[in-house]
Amino acid sequence: MEIKEESRQAESLALHVSCNNRSVIEISRQPFAYFSECLFPPVNAKRPNSLPVPTAGEPGLWTSQSDGEVKLRMGDSGLAAETPLTVYQMFTSAVERFGDYTALSWKEGEQQKSLNYREYYQTCRTAAKSFLKLGLQRYHGVGILGFNSAEWFISDIAAILAGGLAVGIYTTNSPDACQYVAENCKANIIVVENHKQLQKILQVEDKLPHLKAIIQYKDALKEKRPNLYTWAEFMELGRDEPDAPLDAIISSQKPTQCCTLIYTSGTTGQPKGVMLSHDNITWTALSTSRHVRLTDATRAQEVVVSYLPLSHIAAQMVDIWVTMKVGGATYFAQPDALKGSLVNTLKEVRPTAFMGVPRVWEKMQEKMKSVGAKSSTVRRKLAAWAKDVGLQTNLTKMNHSKIPTDCYQLAKKIVFKKVRKALGLDRCNKCYTGAAPITKDTLEFFLSLDIPLYELYGMSESTGPHTISASDAFRLTSCGKEIPGCKTKLHNPDEEGNGEICFWGRHVFMGYLNMVDKTEEALDAEGWLHSGDLGKHDQNGFLFITGRIKELIITAGGENIPPVPIEDAVKEAVPLISNAMLIGDKRKFLSMLLTIKCQVNAESGDPEDELTPEAVELCRKLGSNATRVSEITGSRDRAIHAAIQEGINRVNEKAVSNAQRIQKWIILDRDFSLTGGELGEWDGGDRVC
Repeated sequence: MEIKEESRQAESLALHVSCNNRSVIEISRQPFAYFSECLFPPVNAKRPNSLPVPTAGEPGLWTSQSDGEVKLRMGDSGLAAETPLTVYQMFTSAVERFGDYTALSWKEGEQQKSLNYREYYQTCRTAAKSFLKLGLQRYHGVGILGFNSAEWFISDIAAILAGGLAVGIYTTNSPDACQYVAENCKANIIVVENHKQLQKILQVEDKLPHLKAIIQYKDALKEKRPNLYTWAEFMELGRDEPDAPLDAIISSQKPTQCCTLIYTSGTTGQPKGVMLSHDNITWTALSTSRHVRLTDATRAQEVVVSYLPLSHIAAQMVDIWVTMKVGGATYFAQPDALKGSLVNTLKEVRPTAFMGVPRVWEKMQEKMKSVGAKSSTVRRKLAAWAKDVGLQTNLTKMNHSKIPTDCYQLAKKIVFKKVRKALGLDRCNKCYTGAAPITKDTLEFFLSLDIPLYELYGMSESTGPHTISASDAFRLTSCGKEIPGCKTKLHNPDEEGNGEICFWGRHVFMGYLNMVDKTEEALDAEGWLHSGDLGKHDQNGFLFITGRIKELIITAGGENIPPVPIEDAVKEAVPLISNAMLIGDKRKFLSMLLTIKCQVNAESGDPEDELTPEAVELCRKLGSNATRVSEITGSRDRAIHAAIQEGINRVNEKAVSNAQRIQKWIILDRDFSLTGGELGEWDGGDRVC
């Protein structure tokens, strides 16, 4: 983590933030001479040396070359011993088994369009031949910059079939950031969604020596330029091309070779290109689908909604690969899904499985609480009774105890079924949360409505999931257990069992593109992937994330303090709090910066002064009439300040030592945000959970 100077008040502090809606935080401050001392604290001591550089002629467990191969982490039995497959082999197997089943579906105006698996495959082949005609070279990138769509999926798979590398680019990237990714992967072709994204590429086109063509898949072109194609023009290029050149490339592909790059958006230095092999993708799709017990389409077709950014491995794995493995149908949400239209899509599609980042679940929670607050007294009492029954029943079920059925069945009939239908989740028996930490309050809220949220945990470097909670293996705030064929090791655990979480399995990535040193930092001498996360197992083998190694605060008295549990405890004690940041490195005592839950501008992502409906309701219960953050900050609202102090007192009472007590705190004028520069991404890779 790099820390830059943007606040005199925070000078000479090493800081950490725990955020409700992002797993990945950067607080911008100036570098400190002493900060390097806490980057690798005792918990990470005596780590095994990095893997040796692979010798020529024999693949090792890693490579940093796009045309390199790796040795697979095969097991002797079970899923770890499954025969390795290329993407082509997995896709053609799906076509043979599910050819006439719907694969992709989307709306054009009011009309619903779709492709079955046979059509999907043939379209990908045509696109692959078009890429070859445009000059796509082996192991060169095809950048894809746009919102989720059939064209995104087709471009991704076609790039792989044609021997290139599929490379998702963040839609929020600046032109310079797009240039870095395109240049780093030697992109021959870039596929963009619309004119807005096209302009980013055109601004840096002259700095991309490998670029041969640009394709725009939505809207009409506003100008004609050499080597710029509409989607229809692009598809026409390969329509009559012979199959032989493509088939020759496909037949030469190996499961041990790279096919996809996932770029981590780090806070220090340039993003790293996570190299994923064919086997990384096909095997992880198999293991994940088995672990969560997805149903083959021949029995009952799974349905998912694609709306999360496809530049992340989590969305790719769920929307493209796991769904393909079982013959599921992927429906595409509208581009404004996260601005309010997602619930409409959910009601129309009625998915059988749904993945939501914490902020999606939090928005649903806030909306339901807001609606509930306006209900009649009788309805509110009925809802409170049902939620109490739902929470107790599901907690009992979680612990495998006998479930009292009468009240639960009644609550299900008159409340829970209606809630699920209103959310579009009436067919959904698998609801997941990942990409960031989720609060216990949100988990319990949905559990009380008979909607258990199963947490995922993993990284881009583990091809997405490493552990997943399931209906019969579920604990609140735990990320579950390993997917089949994978192993977890806690490196150098402390007295409480907290150690660095390390991964082993066929989901572990090949290496970082052209970054030998970074690859050697991530993988130890035995081939274990070091996550940088701290965690521990309970007596039943459930994994709990307890922090990040680099986040440990070392006080002036020399005590190591993990900030996450303290920050989470404050947010649980004071639900009005949005974000909490503990300060104390090299200090005599701990202080905390707090922000209040406020509205967020849907267009810019900027936090606004107006409180959320939930926050307003909480203020009323505390005897405050505040409706804006500015009415609370600066000790203006005594009732709120008294409530916060009481909550912090409760947290301090449970502190394991005096050094872990919060002595001072302050409410900031605005919440943390990406646009404000307070939030960013992990430098070590994108976490799935």
